[in-house]
This record gives sequence, C-alpha cells and structure tokens, in this order.
Amino acid sequence: MLEDCRDAQERWGGVHRLLDRWLQERQHLIEAYQALCQRPQQGAGELEGFCSRLLDYVSAGHFEIYGQLLDEARAFGDQRALELAEQLYPRLQASTDAALDFNDRCDNGDLRDNLGLGSVLQPLGRQLEERFELEDCLIEVLHTAHSAQQRA
Repeated sequence: MLEDCRDAQERWGGVHRLLDRWLQERQHLIEAYQALCQRPQQGAGELEGFCSRLLDYVSAGHFEIYGQLLDEARAFGDQRALELAEQLYPRLQASTDAALDFNDRCDNGDLRDNLGLGSVLQPLGRQLEERFELEDCLIEVLHTAHSAQQRA
C-alpha cells in the first residue's frame, strides 16, 4: 500500500509541478497582453514577443497539460472527469484557433503597423479569458479532485 502511495506521488507530483510552471506562464502571458492593450503602439518586438508567448502557452496546453490531466483521470477511473473534458475541448480548441489566427495576422504583417491591433486584441482577450476559466475547471476536476486520493 505504501508503495502505491509513493508511486502515485512520484507520478502525479510531476503533474503538479508541470501545472505550476504552466500557470506561471499564464500569468506572464496575461501581463504581456495587458501591456500590449495599454500601449498598442509598441514596437514589433513586443508584439512578436507576445505572439511567441501566446503560442507557447496554448501549445503547452494542448500537447502537454491536457494529456497529463486526461491520463490522471483515466488512472483514477474518473469517468465524470473524462466526460467533462470531452465537452470542454471544443471550446478550448476555439480559443486555440483564435490564438493561431492572431499569430498568423502578426506573421503576415497585418498588425505590424498597429492599425487595428486594438480591435483584434479585445476579442482575443475574451477568448483567453474563457480559455483560462475552462482550464481552471479542467484542473479542478481532472487533477485537484484526485489529490486527496493520491495522499490516501
């Protein structure tokens, strides 16, 4: 029994550290977004830096975090959590698509002269806000709910 607890801690403790790092990256993304909103006339470097941070964040979500959370839910046999994830993923994908579209517009030079940047930042911000809420829900249901089981 103690061996099972140690194995769970080693396995899912890594998920916890991964989540902590990812949530810290989220905070940096929010700060970069707010800076861009306050001064949309910033140079191309700031816009490119924001885009890079945005893509890194959404990519980590899709290719690392979500998979780890699903693996954890499967390991605990949590069908309710898996069903919730299935319902939320299309909405998360919509915000990923918005982030990719924003980045493409930056890459194409559509936003380099800062014309119209404010008009595309607002919808992106709404998409990100919804994404963060959905991600928090996933973390709560797919990870935090299992924390007590991990310690037991």
